[in-house]
Amino acid sequence: MLRNKTIVLGVSGGIAAYKAAAICSKLAQAGADVRVIMTESATRFIAPLTFQTLSRHDVIVDTFDEKDAAVVSHIDLADRADLVVVAPATANIIAKMAHGLADDMLTTTLLATTAPVLVAPAMNVHMYAHPAVQANMETLAGRGVLFVEPGTGQLACGYVGKGRLEEPEQIVEAIHRFFMEEGQLRGKKVLVTAGGTVERIDPVRYLTNDSSGKMGYAIAEAARSMGAEVTLVTGKASLSVPNGVSVVHVESAQNMLEAVLERLPGSDIVIKAAAVADYRPVEKAVQKIKKNEQEMTLTLVKNQDILQTIGSMKKNQFIVGFAAETERIDEYAMGKLLKKNCDLLVANDVTQEGAGFGTDTNVVRIYDKNGLVRALPIMTKLGVARELLTLIAERTVKGEGTNK
Repeated sequence: MLRNKTIVLGVSGGIAAYKAAAICSKLAQAGADVRVIMTESATRFIAPLTFQTLSRHDVIVDTFDEKDAAVVSHIDLADRADLVVVAPATANIIAKMAHGLADDMLTTTLLATTAPVLVAPAMNVHMYAHPAVQANMETLAGRGVLFVEPGTGQLACGYVGKGRLEEPEQIVEAIHRFFMEEGQLRGKKVLVTAGGTVERIDPVRYLTNDSSGKMGYAIAEAARSMGAEVTLVTGKASLSVPNGVSVVHVESAQNMLEAVLERLPGSDIVIKAAAVADYRPVEKAVQKIKKNEQEMTLTLVKNQDILQTIGSMKKNQFIVGFAAETERIDEYAMGKLLKKNCDLLVANDVTQEGAGFGTDTNVVRIYDKNGLVRALPIMTKLGVARELLTLIAERTVKGEGTNK
């Protein structure tokens, strides 16, 4: 699994730095090419020679200590990495990552890399719970950074609580899982819809909804990282398109329907995470409507249901729908799944804390035609995306789930 993979291991300055030696050793034994970067403070806890011996490579600490004139070290490592692992990650290094600071070799490399990043925090229980630290981790998670949650137990400071670096075996297992998931969708063509649609009333006014597009964009990013060829059809969203993802920008529900139907025959998996307007104005004024009367009547007509349309047309495609509900989530989710001929339906209660529009987290329940398949706890939207796509990969590889 790890043979011929280049893993950059960043070690920052906490007492848990000694555990990073075991991580380095286990990765090297598994066949990975491990390149270690240490912060200056990390060298106060454990010697670079330890990592040099375990990895069989020079350990880099000083940004200006360029050993090979032919390359710039931090760019070379950033480009070469298949995965960057920061373990232990102190509150300080997490803050630098969140705010884009680059004042040492590790943070400079982190800014330069386009490889996935896995962070294993380790710090005092109160530091870990501090709102600033939590906000920084949420920022990083929103950018796609993966986390290995710290353990709970006796800390070096004497406290007992959450903040202890997860055991090396568990961190290495998380790295194995990452690379195992990476190729699960290789060869698959995935079509994802995201964002809210816009239904024009006149040139300056429109009907829309609160969708941020974050869930759909996270799905597109995760699908690409798992090896799929991904097309993202996006409505209104102020987000950066994930690297390697083809994007189609649309405005209205009709625009989105046309874009999806055009690409449906060439897709293996369709995930409709967009929040599509159910209705549109019968007429769109050519000029701005002037304010005249105390009341204005707007006549709406129903939009064609995209999910139901593709559900009725599908051949071998695996179709996944989303449902944002405020009550009776199980009942409505199953009704929607069966009516629209989905293979899976992902539902959430948008009134629940951490699960509403615009958040970086979600709390979802996943259904198939037999009922509830999986209930996920609150996690980042990227985490939800990876869980969902792993489930899809399992079913599409086995050829299950298509309701023709």
